[in-house]
Amino acid sequence: MASNFEVSVYKKSKGFGLKLVGDFDATSAYELIYAIKKLPEDITKIFIHTDGLKDISPFGLDVFQRNMSPLGLSRKLVFTGNKASHISLGESRPRFF
Repeated sequence: MASNFEVSVYKKSKGFGLKLVGDFDATSAYELIYAIKKLPEDITKIFIHTDGLKDISPFGLDVFQRNMSPLGLSRKLVFTGNKASHISLGESRPRFF
């Protein structure tokens, strides 16, 4: 369990921003999913900022991708930052640094 993981949620003009900080594992994935589910359903965009992520575990990515895909939110999610391509739902084969 990544005890150093945090999700900060803030309002933006076009939706909400979620800033991720720390290591991303399965527990972190569930925290992020929960934070996304708590947002209002009628928002147009959810910006997920990944610059603060450190280690990204393959299992954490799998948990996030498997649980987010059925929610049908992929059009609302906008991943930004230097780890965006690693965590985004469209990533077919994750890369780890």
